[in-house]
Formats: sequence, C-alpha cells, structure tokens
Amino acid sequence: MLQELSIQNFAIIPKLNISFEPGMTVLTGETGAGKSIIIDAVGLLTGGRGSQDYIREGADKAVLQGLIDVEPNDALKEVLDTLGIPLEDNQLLIHRELHRNGRNVIRVNNILVNATALKSLGRHLVDIHGQNEHQALMQPEQHLRLLDEFAQTKLQPVLAEYQMAFKKYQQLNEAYHKRQADEQAWAQRLDMLTFQSNELNEANLVAGEEEELETEYQELSNFQDVLTALSKAYEALEGEWANNGLETVGMAVSELEDIEELAPRYTKLTEAVRGAYYELQEAASEILNVRDNLAFDEERLRYVDDRLNLIRSLEKKYGATVNDVLKHQQQVDSELLQMGGGEENAAALADQLQDAKQVAHTLAEQLHTIRTNAATDLTEQIHEQLKDLYMDKAVFSVKFIEQKLGPTGEDNIEFYIQTNLGESAKPLAKIASGGELSRMMLAMKTIFSREQGITSIIFDEVDTGVSGRVAQAIAEKIAVIGRYSQVLTITHLPQVAAIADHHFFIEKQVVGKRTETSVRQLDDSQRIDELARMLSGNELTAAAKENARDLLKRAHISKNSSE
Repeated sequence: MLQELSIQNFAIIPKLNISFEPGMTVLTGETGAGKSIIIDAVGLLTGGRGSQDYIREGADKAVLQGLIDVEPNDALKEVLDTLGIPLEDNQLLIHRELHRNGRNVIRVNNILVNATALKSLGRHLVDIHGQNEHQALMQPEQHLRLLDEFAQTKLQPVLAEYQMAFKKYQQLNEAYHKRQADEQAWAQRLDMLTFQSNELNEANLVAGEEEELETEYQELSNFQDVLTALSKAYEALEGEWANNGLETVGMAVSELEDIEELAPRYTKLTEAVRGAYYELQEAASEILNVRDNLAFDEERLRYVDDRLNLIRSLEKKYGATVNDVLKHQQQVDSELLQMGGGEENAAALADQLQDAKQVAHTLAEQLHTIRTNAATDLTEQIHEQLKDLYMDKAVFSVKFIEQKLGPTGEDNIEFYIQTNLGESAKPLAKIASGGELSRMMLAMKTIFSREQGITSIIFDEVDTGVSGRVAQAIAEKIAVIGRYSQVLTITHLPQVAAIADHHFFIEKQVVGKRTETSVRQLDDSQRIDELARMLSGNELTAAAKENARDLLKRAHISKNSSE
C-alpha cells in the first residue's frame, strides 16, 4: 500500500506530507481545491509523464516522494531484479524530481532509473482510474487485454511460449520474404557471409592472442642477440678472467667486513654491499640457467610469423583489433542464422517457415481455448456484479473475432452488452452511457482486484453522473475492492465518502498572496460536518448533520453486513 506521500513545490502545493492507511480512504473538497493534483503526484511516482508545468511558480524544481509497502509477487520480483533494485523490508522508496531546466531525476530505493523503467515498475504498484478511465471500455482494441488480465494465471505461461514461437515465425517469415524479394542479392549476401564465416571460423582467433604472439616473435627472431647478451652478461659477472664482477664485489665485501663493527654506519654499508653480492650471485646463476636452456626453434618462428600475418590480414578486412574481428564474426554468424543457415536453400527455408507457423498456430488455439473459458467465467461474474449495481437487466457478452497470427495469438474480441430487454446486443463502446460505463468498470475492478495483487487502487471521481441508490451501490463496490487492496477515492458523493475507512479534506486557501492546497484528516465530528456539507451545501443545518450521522451509521452497517 501507499504508506507515505511527500510533495514539494508541485502545482499549487508548496509542501505536503500525507500518511495513508490500509482499506478505503476518501478525499473530498470543493471543485478546484487540488484533489486531482494529489493523484497526479502519485501518477508521476509510478511512471507518469513529467512536465515543467507541474513545478510551482517561482521554484526551480518539484520533488515527490512515496513510500510503498509491497507484497512481492513473481512479476514484481522480475521487474525489480531486471532493474537491479534491492527490496528491503518489503518497501520501495520512490523519489522523483522535476527540474525547471528539463532534468528528470528518479530513484527507487536509491537506485537511479529512467521514466520507462519506473512505468514498468509502477504498473505493479498503483492502478489509477480517472473520470475518463472507463475509456478502456470505449476502445475495443483494449478489450483483449482486459480479458487476458482476468485469465492471466492460466493464460500467461501459454502466452509466453506462444510469443517465443511467434517471434521465431516472424524471423523466418522476414528472412523468407527478403530472399524471395531479391533472390540474386540474397544469394550474393549469403555467399559473402558464408565465406567470411568459414574464413573466421578456420582462423579460430582468441582474444589476447596477438599480443602473446608478438612477444614470442620478438624473442625468437632475436635469438642470437639474446644468446650473446646472456653470455656476455654471465662472463661479466662470473667469467674466468681475473677481477670479474662478482670477484670485485666480493673484494669490496671483504674489505668492508674488516671495519664493519667499528660503527653502525659501516655495518649498514657492509650489509648493503653484501646483499648486492648475494643478489648478483643469484642473477648470474639464473642467467646461466636461461642461456643453457635456450634453444632456437625455426619451425616455431615460422608458425608465429604466419599466424601474425593471418591475424593482421583479418584485422585489415574486419576490424582494427582481434576483439573487433571476433565481434564481426558474431554478427556474421547471427545474420547467417536468420537467413536460414549457409547451406539452406529457399525450399528448406519455406519448410522451416511452415513448421514455425504450425507451432505458433497450435499454441494460438490453446490460447483461444483458455480465453473462451475465461470469457464464460467473466460473463457470469460481471452479471453478478451488475445486479448489485442495479443493472440486473443488462446482458454482457464477449464476441470473438478471428484474425491472422499476431503478437497475442489469433484472437481479437469486443465486449457487447444488451442494456434493455427486447433489444439486440450491441458493442459496449457504442451504446453504453457514462454511468453504465462507470458501473461496468467497477464491476470488472471488483472482480480483478481479488487476483491482481496491486498495492493501491485510485479512483478519481469515477462516480460522476450517478446518484441515489446507484451511488450507494457504487460506494459499496468500492468498499469491497478496499478489502483486497488499499483504495484511494476522490468523490463528490456523500454515500461514497460515508463508507470509507478514512477521510481527508482538501482545501485551497490564499497564504501571503499565493494560492496553496492543504490536506487534513477529519475526525468523527469534522467528518459529520463535511458529509452534511456534501448533502446540503455550505449551510450546516441541524437536519443536514442528522442526515450525515444517519448516512455514516447506515454505511457502517452496510460494511459490517457485507463482510
């Protein structure tokens, strides 16, 4: 759930901190007081598009922070792992800054992310429904998504498998038609790639190989110089001539040892020269060992020289370094794979394409079966919900429309509804009124909220245009949703406000010649006054207050009985 919300210099809000609780929370206030601004802030914290227009006039930046408690499911964990965001104590701290210069800084648990990443995370945290949010019901292209959301437990594994099969089919289809469109160019490209692939595979290059070979080549090609230098060095240190290097240093050690004990500085000098003498002895021994084991391998020199020439030849063709050549080799092999392999002909590619299409089609049929069963279940459940919302005469149905293989299978659907007895069912988007669409959306949300695992659901005046018993029914449905998820609701209906677990009042006032929005949580007495105002206007009469008390009492009874 959304636990804390902090807002600074956002629209007409200079500074605001709100603590939210589980259950259903209602936000009320006069039109234009700034209720929707708070929802906009939550929207930005869950990936909404930022704009400099949100920054309070006179400020350099707007700062938004939200602390969200989550119950991580597999889908949320996958997003967090992908983004590298740690989850401690099942809490996410989202921090977003909108700067006047256009900068947009976003951190989630102190990890920098971009707006796209925040949006992918936000869809698992908060579900915002505005006054026109039922527009998804008005867009037939969104209906399949809604049905799939309802059937996601059974559908998702098959859909993931199908999408992999469809991707393979698309790649083969693209390669096949590319080849068909220009057979000659395709064949030339294939020949060139095949040649390059064979040449590079035969070369069998290894990263770092060139540097090692160059070092070895220098040593082998200068064998005589190395041998001569080692021999002369050894002779200089320990040759058979008198007063060689070691003998001379040994004499120095002997002379210094005679005065070593006379003073500390002589001891220090003696130890230094003696140490050098021992090190020179070891060096002379190592020089002799290296020289005696040195052997000239003409065949190895020839191999190293040929190998270096091959590497340099490939670098001239395919890249400045061995790593560049290896990267080019990967690209060549990848393109060859997409083209169907170096040895494949058009007929073989066509066979592969047909096989891939059949695999995708079989999985698409499985998706259709799952969706058909889900449509039946969804229809039954929506009818149950619509009865509670005084649409018991309405008949909801899901019409399937067959289509070619696509990203989601071979299905397209559209929701149909019969609102009046004796009339034929027609597309929901064409005949439903605004109030009917709001009730349809609430019916679906009541069903989906049990399974979705969304942290918070926000309704921004979705009850506009209804009254009386329908308003009461909508209030009760929103309260039901609040049992499964935290619900924040902006409303002008006293029935909705009365049934909430928590009530915040939002008001706009002038402070120092500047307009500001403030929020305060209402206690029981203040809540009665606000409900009375919603019932009768600004004049708080005794009768209005009594009506408010009665409304609260009936809402309390309604909640307890439904639980």
